[in-house]
Amino acid sequence: MHRSSAAARIAGVVFLAGICMSAAAAPAGGYKVGERHLTASDATAALRDAEHHDTVRVTVWYPAAKSAKEERIDLGQPGKPFFIVGASAPDAAFADAKPKPVILLSHGFGGTARMMGWFGLALAKAGYVVIGVDHPGNNGQDKMTAAGAFLFWDRVQDLRAALAAAKADPLIGPQLDLARLGVSGFSAGGFTTLAAAGAKVDMNGLFAFCHAHPADGECVPQKEFAVTMDEAQRVLASPQIAPEAAHASDDHAIAGVRAAFAIAPAIVPALTGDGMAAMKVPVAILLGDADPVATPENNGLVAAKAIPGARLKVLAGVGHYDFLSNCTPAGAAATPLCTAKVPQDKTHKAAIAMALGFFARTLGPR
Repeated sequence: MHRSSAAARIAGVVFLAGICMSAAAAPAGGYKVGERHLTASDATAALRDAEHHDTVRVTVWYPAAKSAKEERIDLGQPGKPFFIVGASAPDAAFADAKPKPVILLSHGFGGTARMMGWFGLALAKAGYVVIGVDHPGNNGQDKMTAAGAFLFWDRVQDLRAALAAAKADPLIGPQLDLARLGVSGFSAGGFTTLAAAGAKVDMNGLFAFCHAHPADGECVPQKEFAVTMDEAQRVLASPQIAPEAAHASDDHAIAGVRAAFAIAPAIVPALTGDGMAAMKVPVAILLGDADPVATPENNGLVAAKAIPGARLKVLAGVGHYDFLSNCTPAGAAATPLCTAKVPQDKTHKAAIAMALGFFARTLGPR
């Protein structure tokens, strides 16, 4: 899971620098990027959100017109950001009227859509419409909740609700080519990705795994929200949550998803082997071999072996949080998430290149 400290929670708060990027020409085949914010409605969100709101915040990135004026996106303190994300143009016009392939994007445990902006912006620059969410009760801007932490199959419902909101939006909706729909995510978002593509959930499998491996990275209490697995079981059995917990093993697949790209997927012990073996959607998995959080031998490598035809790439020396946005020196001083031994730019480029190649093969040319 995407574990972070209180400093990382601060990093979930967005600071827009408000200064336009230099109007350099876009690279060949690339676009400027527009950004639009929507609100979706999801009944399960009310169970997870600390204030019991049934809304989900949605961030959409898309290829924008050449005239779009991009602004920097930094995360953290104004003037001294912790993370550098990239740039986008708020509510800019689209580059053209052609329908575009769509990627649903799920952040990690305690993260935000914008923390994964380095990835979403790159896909939008390449011609995709990317629809991300802030998962209720499990994001870096709002108060975390036990239900938000452990009703993690409902993250798929957040993506489904976000897609519906994007379809209904007068600017975004006409641009979506839903015959070319993919899904992607990091860490707990990697779990979301696999579940959205048809993997089956079994919470008993996760609890049994953690009973046998209590020190595993996803079985210990998370740094920014310290809930034990025993406490999780009690929460899921509570009268308020039990009716929703009973739906864990339902089919959560999003209709129309044709490709799934999982980055350092976590919580794989909660996915059944038979369910992964029965998956029909093409899957690609990227992970680092120095990941102590979503340990590869218990997560990504298990999924890659179980899912028919899954593509796998392992990056040497790359850890879990290397897949967050680029850390600044201020971020390195303030948060324990900035521990990359391999330059993050190199890791990000590898992820973007693999994703673009995979989605081009599975969803068709852009």
